[in-house]
Amino acid sequence: MRRRSKRTESNFFVPLSFNAIIFPMSEIHHIKCKTDNCYLVTNGRNAVLVDTASGEGYDAVLAECSKYDLKLIVLTHVHFDHAENAARLSEHFNVPVAFHEADLELFDSFDRQPMESYGLVGKVVLGMSLKVLRNTVVNKPANTFFIKEGDSLSPYGIDAKVIELPGHTKGSVGIDVEGKDLLVGDALDNWISPATGHLYNDLDAVKKSAARIMSLGPRTLYYGHGKPTENKFKLFR
Repeated sequence: MRRRSKRTESNFFVPLSFNAIIFPMSEIHHIKCKTDNCYLVTNGRNAVLVDTASGEGYDAVLAECSKYDLKLIVLTHVHFDHAENAARLSEHFNVPVAFHEADLELFDSFDRQPMESYGLVGKVVLGMSLKVLRNTVVNKPANTFFIKEGDSLSPYGIDAKVIELPGHTKGSVGIDVEGKDLLVGDALDNWISPATGHLYNDLDAVKKSAARIMSLGPRTLYYGHGKPTENKFKLFR
């Protein structure tokens, strides 16, 4: 799946003797690996990979990333289905991996941030995920740095910024691309219909993150699980 977004800058003076500057368009490329989603955000040849899928998705993600000049890997959070391929891809492409500091402990053990769920969908997904979460080791990449609220990805050729969306994990983040496309990780999910993320470490925090996403206004939402939608979903209250 591919969607384009375009932004023009108006808050600067353009001399009459010059043509107006036209900024390149960013594109979101969906890489589906069974029930996992990861995304390439591209601007011409430049690309940033957001999430890396579980181990069985490595070849598919590698093939897509190889079409571009990959600059950075961003993890929305450190669970195996988003981060298991990060170390291998980082080494292959010689690029850093960025994630929030609060999720650093998850490289040691998933149980550092226990998960709970709400609703029937949540109970089913959690029941299917717990054994794998506990038994899968996510190797920490050698080349990493921390990201936080407001950090820009422009040094990596992409007009996007980090927004903190804690709740699913302590360090969950989203990537807001040009104020039009939002990669939400598992702060929301779309297993059956779009909703507040059904799995959480902190219920109050995930509710606040979902409400924050809704308050951002028009966006196309890209989920860690499920198909993209507009910014309309069921809030869990």
